[in-house]
Amino acid sequence: MIEVGDIREWRTHDVVDADGNKIGTLEAIYVDTTTDEPAMATVQIGMPTQHRLVFVPLNDATVGPGYLKVAYDRALVRDCPALGMDDILPAEDEEAVFQHYSLTYQKGAGGERQLARR
Repeated sequence: MIEVGDIREWRTHDVVDADGNKIGTLEAIYVDTTTDEPAMATVQIGMPTQHRLVFVPLNDATVGPGYLKVAYDRALVRDCPALGMDDILPAEDEEAVFQHYSLTYQKGAGGERQLARR
């Protein structure tokens, strides 16, 4: 399990897939609102003049010297619904991110979002 406090230290480090292919740069961590455990990260991808953010789940992620390795293929991550660099994920778009990775999406009992930025 990656601790929230620890993973914050990894902002701006490389995010790589299981084969070591660079996906992009770690931008932020999102926790599951029911457990407060790290659930997803946003990764900055794209050309220098056209950056965007994509989400990647942190299940089975590991950290190494200067990188965060995720369990998802680079192409799958890059095809995830994206955000602009100054945007936030609208609540109504949150489920699409989970569906992209074939993960179960579940709002809180009071309709709360499943993800919160930390």
